[in-house]
Amino acid sequence: MGDRQDWTAAPGAAERARSVLAATWSCAVTADGVREEYAGAHTVTEDAAVRLAVPDDSGLLAAALCAPRQEPSALLEFADVAPVPVRSRIRARLWLSGWFAPSEGGLLLRPTRVVLRQATGPVVVDLDEFTAARPDPLAGAEARLLTHLADAHPDAVERLTRLVRPESLHAATRVVPLAVDRHGLTLRIERTRAHGDVRLPFHTPADDVGQLTERMHALLAQAGAAACPRALQRQRADGDG
Repeated sequence: MGDRQDWTAAPGAAERARSVLAATWSCAVTADGVREEYAGAHTVTEDAAVRLAVPDDSGLLAAALCAPRQEPSALLEFADVAPVPVRSRIRARLWLSGWFAPSEGGLLLRPTRVVLRQATGPVVVDLDEFTAARPDPLAGAEARLLTHLADAHPDAVERLTRLVRPESLHAATRVVPLAVDRHGLTLRIERTRAHGDVRLPFHTPADDVGQLTERMHALLAQAGAAACPRALQRQRADGDG
């Protein structure tokens, strides 16, 4: 996984953590020895607390009601899964530690420790930065945007490989869009037994889907002026044979 290229324009750890929290649909929760999994049950407050809707018979709710001071320690786990099928599909994991308290018929967790693990390794996110950060403006639309790019515009994905260093494309069997945020697009380069990721930064951040369209057109124009990588030329030739 040594294919990183131009990683300068990328979201910071706090913004990335908030994006995972905002876009991920499911989570696993552990509190007072009880572990439960939920889908579509969490929301995030303005100050980065997590509200979890749980059924009345939930063991988590019982733990919160019976714990000393009604504040059992808790751990929330979130997995950021790439919307396009790829090898090693989990792009990041997020862990929030804190204490549960009953709130509005559910449970509220105010994080006291935030850990984000990406391909580069785990990092403890500063709590003040986590609270102040906001999700990437494209986080909610990312899954739809990436699947559309992969399914409807494979020719555009191939054209974008002209912006990738030739050595990163050596022995490539497939290139697919892995992630997009306001700072850039990440491509996954798959090989028979390995894979690597390459980031293509935008010239300026995109604050909405309309701006993203302009940034993508700029990348494609840049790619159109570049030569087709020899590695993919050979790959296509082999496939035609």
